[in-house]
Amino acid sequence: MKRIFVLMMTVVLMSAFANSSFAGQKRYHWKMIETWSTGLHWHETALHFAKVVKELTNGQMDIKVFPAGAIVPAFQVFDAVRNGVAQMGYDWPGYWKGKNQAFVAFASVPFGMDDIEYSIWLRAGNGMKLARELYGKFGLVPLMGGNSGQEMGFFTKKPITDISQLKGMKVRTVGWAADILTNAGVSVSPLPGSQIYLALSRGVIDSAEFSTPYITYPMGFQEICKNVMVPGWHQPSVQLMFDVNKRAYDSLSNHLKTVLKIASQETQLWDLTRSEYNNAKYIMKYEKDGVKFNKLSGSSLIKLRKVTKKYLDGLRKKNPFLNKVLASQDKFIKEYAVWKTIRSGVSDYPYKQYIAGKRFQ
Repeated sequence: MKRIFVLMMTVVLMSAFANSSFAGQKRYHWKMIETWSTGLHWHETALHFAKVVKELTNGQMDIKVFPAGAIVPAFQVFDAVRNGVAQMGYDWPGYWKGKNQAFVAFASVPFGMDDIEYSIWLRAGNGMKLARELYGKFGLVPLMGGNSGQEMGFFTKKPITDISQLKGMKVRTVGWAADILTNAGVSVSPLPGSQIYLALSRGVIDSAEFSTPYITYPMGFQEICKNVMVPGWHQPSVQLMFDVNKRAYDSLSNHLKTVLKIASQETQLWDLTRSEYNNAKYIMKYEKDGVKFNKLSGSSLIKLRKVTKKYLDGLRKKNPFLNKVLASQDKFIKEYAVWKTIRSGVSDYPYKQYIAGKRFQ
């Protein structure tokens, strides 16, 4: 009887061991540092990615997420990951404009691709290959980290439908949009997000943008400004990236590298769908709060488009790699435009709106 009991226990233990596909293998405890606080949606996206990786590896790879300031300040994330302070970072690539202007092209381009188009270009096109080339120059490996959709336009106290109406006003924006508006004759103040509400309330600035409806609503700008100048031409999408220290990445098995890639692609879709679903919800919250959305005139959009092209053409002449990335995007946009044109006319507007003439996005 004793021998039978021992044999049964041995079979049970061996079975349990066999069922654990990662039993006996090296376990990894990584740190991920991010450029955002715990209060923002993107922190939840980082947690989601870490959860997926842990589940796919049955706990062999455990990534702990640290918000901005927990280990290093927000804008030291890039260098901290390069230097091995943490194995991973999570951010908006445009923050690293000072490292190379080409990083902005992997974040959002004024009048550029939307969230679906970015996802296509990165995953099925040449995007991630170019990203790996750029990040590789800094000892990093990039992974897609989500796309939160088109940003809102600019909050204003009075309705604005023409770019000329911004003359004499001080506008908060950052990145390429700041330079483009400056070139269009607008006074720009690149304040950090945490200072926008107070600056608006005190009249230090007259207009401001920050991010998507879902992200921006809790910041309360609608309490001060009841108008928004749309569309968000300055940032048609918010592409995010995970950055992996290359030495840490190279230490992984091919299986674990594949897990990171799969988790990043799942997170891209997770963030995109969650964001767009909530962007629609929060636009209705804005409308309930009495906010009016004022479309820029066609002539204003054409002027901004021309200024944008001239500005980007200037950057491309100075930066061969940026030119290479934007040329890849231009090629995709040109090819995809043919299909967009042919398929247009059946956008899923509600029945009465469609009958009344709303057929195009």
